[in-house]
This record gives sequence, C-alpha cells and structure tokens, in this order.
Amino acid sequence: MDPVAGGLTRAAVWTGTGVDVRDVPVPRLGDRELLVRIRLATVCGSDLHTVAGRRPGPQPSVLGHEAVGEVVAAGPGAGTVVGTRVVWTVTASCGACDRCGSGRTAKCRTLRKVGHEPFDGAWGLSGTYARHIVLPAGVGVVRVPDTVPDVVAAPAACATATALAAVEAAGDVAGRRVLVCGAGMLGVTATALCAEAGADVRVADPDAERIAVAERFGGVGDEGGSVDVALDFSGSVAAVGECLHRLDVGGRLVLAGSVTPGPSVPVDPEVVVRGWLTVTGVHNYEPAHLRRAVAFLTRTAGTYPWDELVAAPVRLDDVAHALRRPAAPALRASVVP
Repeated sequence: MDPVAGGLTRAAVWTGTGVDVRDVPVPRLGDRELLVRIRLATVCGSDLHTVAGRRPGPQPSVLGHEAVGEVVAAGPGAGTVVGTRVVWTVTASCGACDRCGSGRTAKCRTLRKVGHEPFDGAWGLSGTYARHIVLPAGVGVVRVPDTVPDVVAAPAACATATALAAVEAAGDVAGRRVLVCGAGMLGVTATALCAEAGADVRVADPDAERIAVAERFGGVGDEGGSVDVALDFSGSVAAVGECLHRLDVGGRLVLAGSVTPGPSVPVDPEVVVRGWLTVTGVHNYEPAHLRRAVAFLTRTAGTYPWDELVAAPVRLDDVAHALRRPAAPALRASVVP
C-alpha cells in the first residue's frame, strides 16, 4: 500500500560522502502536487559527476532525475489521474516570470530541479532514487503509452528530451552531414533522431565500444571531413574546437555537453563571419520537448534497441553501486526502488 501524508517512504540520501538509504516521511500534498511511485530510475552521468566530486550540489539531497513512475496521489487541482504511468520534466518553473513568458521556462527566475534540491529544504523528496517522489506545480508531466516499457521510458526525462532539444536547435538536418561528438546516452539518442530525420550521421568518441553502439542507432564512425551540423555532448574543449574547425559554410554548432567550467575555446571571429557559422547552446529543455521525446520513443520502440542501453536494475539499498559507470555496452545504470 502506498503511503499517505504522515506515512513513510524510503529514499537514498546523498550526504556528500556517501549514500544513506533511510525511511523518510511523506509530506502532505499541496495544490497541484503529485505523489508518484518510482517504477524505474536511470542514472544520468551528471549524478556520477556529483558523487565523484566533479559537480557541486546540495548536501544532503535525494539525487536522480530520470525515471518513470505511477501517480498514487494528487493534491487539489493537480488534474492528473491516479494510476497513470508518467514521466516528468527535470525543471519546475513558476510560469509567471519574464523568462517563462518568453518560452524559456527551463531558465525560470525561480527555477527548481528534480534531483537537485536540498533534502532538508521545502522539497525534500525531489529525487528519483527513492520509492516515491513529490512533483510540485510547475513540473511538466507526460503520460507514457502502454507500448513503451519502463526501461525505454525512464531516460526520456533527461537524455531523450535534451537530445531532442539539441537536434531541434540544429534546424532541419534532412540530407545534411551531421557530426555527433560523444556517444553516451545523449549522443546515441541524437544519432537516432538525426538518422530518422534523414541525416548522414557521423559519430566521434574515443571509446570504440560506444561507436559500435551508436552504429546500431543509425550512425557511422567519424572519418573526418567537413560537416553541415555538429552536436557536441562530450563537453571536451578539444572536441568543441574540432567541431568548429570542421563546419562548412553555413554550418551550425550546437553545444550541449559543456555544463561545467573549463578552459576557453579559441574562436576566430573572421572565420565565423566569412563562413556564416552559427554557434548556440542548449541547457535543459522545454515541456514540449519531453512530449516529443515520449512520442519519438513510442514511434521507434521497435526500431532501435533502446532497452539494451540500460543495465539490469539494482535495488534501492544498492544504489551506491549504480552510481558508477555501467559496464559496456550499457550507457545507463538503473534502480528499481
């Protein structure tokens, strides 16, 4: 039986030095809030970086922001049917500030994020490494069709939606030469998105096993040469510089992997001007991207082996083992709370 307000659930709390799996109280739901039972959570690389000390975050906190779950309780005005299987956006936005009004809800002035909030703050159950999560007003919720397995749906809330936002920022890629740098979960997903759109997709990654995975999703190993579009998910300064160097006239570079401070990349303004080049960045995504991500996974569930990208799940009590890079060919570890 699912807990009610005042009852207990179980969560893996990141303390800054380790993971403490403990019983925690379930808060009373407020207006438009949802209580969701986690069915399956996948482990994003950003959480691996947090645990490894490469990415700052609140301590203590419940990490995790990629998951699929079932709505088990709804606060007043929530409008989501109890029993619905759903995924949800990483961001919770106010919907009223100037950025939200301009369509940049992912950069809301009072932005909160799933799996990024203090455990001892107002939104303690904010992460997916738990049996239950509370979704406040401002989080976008999308129903998952019955034809999409949990293992395919779970990465939608970060990897799939972010890759879709990056590919969208590249414009129409049909018939174009596209270079994808970084064959992790985002890069492989972007490869499939571009291949489905009719692009010639080349994939660059120092890991040959990951290149082999990307080839199963419509890409080929990169062999150099000019490209029309470059999508960087690696965050590598060298890779970004290589992408810029290889853009043909009218080319576009989309940066999505550079999410931590690092060295600068030299840019010759004359090359940008004479080449009519465009450089843009994508961080987080909009609710519409998540809806399109679920539609894409639904449409391609029988085309690409999405389930093979996720390792067999571990129990919540063993989540510390999942917070390590999974063995190839899996690109995501997973947890079943």
